[in-house]
Amino acid sequence: MARSLSERRAKRESKTLELGRKSSRKGSFREAPVWVPGDPEAVRPTVPGETYPLFVAAIILGFIALFVSYHRGYMLLYGDAVAHLANARRILDSRWPGMAQLGGVWLPLPHILMLPFIMNLQMWQTGLAAAPMSLISFAASVAGVWRLSRRLMRLRWALVATTFYALNPNLLYLATTAMTETLFLAIFVWSTIATMEGIAALRAKDAVTARARMMLAGLLVPAEVMTRYDGWIVGAVVWACFAWALWRCDATIRRQMRVWFAVFTVLCVAGPLFWFWYNHHFDGDWLDFMRGPYSAAQIERRTAPPGQHYRGWHNMGWSALFYARTAQIDAAAWETGFGLMAAALYGLWRSWRRRAVVEVRARAEGFAAILWIPLPFYIYAVAYSSVPIFIPQLWPHAYYNARYGMELLPALAIYAALAAERLEICFQSRASNGARAAVRFWQPIAMVLCALNCLVMMYMIPLVLKEAMVNSTTRVSLEQALATSLESIPQNVPVMMSLTNHVGAVQTSGRTLRSMISENDEQAWEAALHDPAARAAYVIALVGDPVAKAVTEHPQGLQEIEVICTTGQPCAKVYQSTQWHPASK
Repeated sequence: MARSLSERRAKRESKTLELGRKSSRKGSFREAPVWVPGDPEAVRPTVPGETYPLFVAAIILGFIALFVSYHRGYMLLYGDAVAHLANARRILDSRWPGMAQLGGVWLPLPHILMLPFIMNLQMWQTGLAAAPMSLISFAASVAGVWRLSRRLMRLRWALVATTFYALNPNLLYLATTAMTETLFLAIFVWSTIATMEGIAALRAKDAVTARARMMLAGLLVPAEVMTRYDGWIVGAVVWACFAWALWRCDATIRRQMRVWFAVFTVLCVAGPLFWFWYNHHFDGDWLDFMRGPYSAAQIERRTAPPGQHYRGWHNMGWSALFYARTAQIDAAAWETGFGLMAAALYGLWRSWRRRAVVEVRARAEGFAAILWIPLPFYIYAVAYSSVPIFIPQLWPHAYYNARYGMELLPALAIYAALAAERLEICFQSRASNGARAAVRFWQPIAMVLCALNCLVMMYMIPLVLKEAMVNSTTRVSLEQALATSLESIPQNVPVMMSLTNHVGAVQTSGRTLRSMISENDEQAWEAALHDPAARAAYVIALVGDPVAKAVTEHPQGLQEIEVICTTGQPCAKVYQSTQWHPASK
C-alpha cells in the first residue's frame, strides 16, 4: 500500500511538472508549461500575485527614501521639480484656471496626477504633493522589472536585476521628487511588458490574451506620450512591433484582431494629435513645444555664448560618449559603470543570438530590446535637438541634465544580469571544484555587489542628487529672500513678477498663484507689461527679465522700496505702485 501511495504521489508531481498552471480558456497559451513549481531553473512568465511582494517591498523602500529626502530638504532642490509643482497648481490656482493652464513645453500627465494633492498649501510648499505619484511609479517600475526579468532569465538572476534596479540611489531620490523620470520609467517598463506578452500571445494564437495586452499597450502609449518626449518614439516602436507581429501571424488571428488593432492605432496617435492641437489652440503654433520661446532650442540659443555650442552639438560621436557615460555613472558607483555597460551590451548580444530558439521565440524575448530606445533617442537629442548633457567627468566638468541617463537603467539592470547568468552557465559546464564553487556563490556575490553599489553611491553622493545640490545653491538663496519680501505684501493685492525661473519664491511664501501677474496668464501679463503701475500693487523685477524691461520703459507710478541681491543670481528690485487701486484689478 505504501509503495502504491508513493507511486501515485510521484505521478501527480510529474503531471504538475509537465503541465504547470492552466487557463480556464480553451486554447489559451497559458496551458503551455510556463510554470514549474519549485524549479529555480525555469525561465517563465510570472504567475498571478507574484509581483505584489515586490511592489510592497518597493513601496516600503520608497517611504524610507522619502523620509530621508524630506528631513534633509532634498525634495525641492531641482528647479524643474518646483516648476512641475507650480504647473500642477496653476491648473486650479490661477486667474484663468482650467485646461488652458495644462500647457507649456512640459507634457501634462505628471501635473494632472498631482491635482488631488496640490491645493493643500503644506503639500505644495514641501513638495509632498508629488510623492504619491512618484512613489507608486517607483514601486510599479520595480514590479515591472521583476516581471520582465522572469521572461528572460532564471529566478535568482531576475532577483539580481530587480535588486540592482530598486537599490539605485539616483532612482530612489527621484522617487521622492516631482520630477517625471520615475513616472516615465514605470510606463516605459510596463509598455515593454505589454508588447512582449501581447506578441507572445499572438504567436501562440491566443487572441483573447493578445487583445488584452494590445489594449493595455494602447492605454500606456498615450500615457508615456503625455509624460516625456522620448515616449513619442517608444510609442511609435511599440505600435510598429504589434503591426509587424500581426502581419506575420496566422490569417485567422489577424482577422480576429483587425478591429482591435485599429482601436490600438487610434490610441497611439491620439496623444501626439492632442498635443499638436493644444499648442495650436492655446499658443498659436502647433509646434510651439519645439520652436517656441521656452523650447530647448530657444533656451540653448539664449544661454550659449554667441557663436558657440556645447560639445556634442551636431556631433553624434561626442553625444554618444556623453550620454553613455552619463548612463553609466547614474547606474553604477565610481568607474564600475564601464563594466556594467559592457556586461549589458554582451547580454543584449546573447539575447539576440538565441532569438531563433523555439522557447525564446515563444516568449517574444527579443522585444525586450525596446528598453534600449533611450540610447539612440538621447544621442540624437544631444546632437540635433539642443539638449546638452554635462557631467563632472567630462569637459566642461559641470552638472546639467545628468538625470537623463536614468532612462537606460532598466536595460542596464536586466541585460547585465542576463550576462551574469550566462557566466554562471559557463561555470556549470565545467566539472572542476572551482567551477562548482563559482556556481554556488556567484549569485549571492552578485546580490552583495548590488547592495555594495548602492552604499558606495550614497557615500559618494549620487550624480543626480549632486547635480540638484550644485545647481540649487544660488537659486534657493534668492528665492528665500524673495519669499521673505512677498510675505510682507498683503495677500489680496496683485504682484507682478516673472515666474519662469523663480516660482519657488511664491511657493515658499505661501501666496496663491492667482495673486500673481505672470506669464501664466497671458492677457493680464501683456496688459501689465505696458502699464505695470496701474495693473499691479507691487512689482518685482529681476535684472534682465521682461518685468525689468517693462519698468525701464514705463517707470511712472513706481516707487522702489527694496533691492535684493544674492551671490550668483541677478539682483531683484521691489517696487510699490502709487497708481494701483482695487478697481483696477
